[in-house]
Amino acid sequence: MAYQFAFAPVLAQADLLLKGALFTLELTAIGALLGVSVGIVGGAVRAWQIKPFAGLFGVYVELIRNTPFLVQLFFIFFGLPSLGVQISEWQAAVLAMVVNLGAYSTEIIRAGIQAIPKGQLEASAALAMSRFEAFRYVVLQPALAKVWPALSSQIIIVMLGSAVCSQIATQELSFYANFIQSRNFRAFETYVLTTLVYLAMSILIRMLLNWLGRRFIMRNS
Repeated sequence: MAYQFAFAPVLAQADLLLKGALFTLELTAIGALLGVSVGIVGGAVRAWQIKPFAGLFGVYVELIRNTPFLVQLFFIFFGLPSLGVQISEWQAAVLAMVVNLGAYSTEIIRAGIQAIPKGQLEASAALAMSRFEAFRYVVLQPALAKVWPALSSQIIIVMLGSAVCSQIATQELSFYANFIQSRNFRAFETYVLTTLVYLAMSILIRMLLNWLGRRFIMRNS
């Protein structure tokens, strides 16, 4: 017997998908802001080989880049309480996203910093710029301009990877998709719509990041 498509039962609970999508965007915004901040610090430390932190960041980057995001999430959510650190599902999801994005953005930003000619730093010193001003305007902004497309793509990858956070009952988009299909048994229709929502969020985030890049990062590069 041919399969009869029925999207109505899923659309009847579209409010849950919207709620999950908004929560996913919230996780992504917080994770991106904090993760890129970690990446800026790590990128500078690794690019300039500031000891002993360069070695520590090196271990951190290799550990995170060579282990699954799901394992990192489980370690944070199930492992930390074993050490006496109590953490909620939301906190675990945010921390996992920050840790994961921080490692990847460290390497992306490090590449951008290393691409800045040393002569620019010498010129900033000749202009009597402070170290903070030199780092912000002569190093960081041009470095971010060089790697912004790669950094934007990594943020989107982390957003898509947040789907596994449903495994610890974080109420993001995939959590509600699983909830809906377990009630109406319309798995195909549920995940088709969920896929379209993820696609829309990816496009929306990329457009936003492209605008932010043009507005704040690349305008003086």
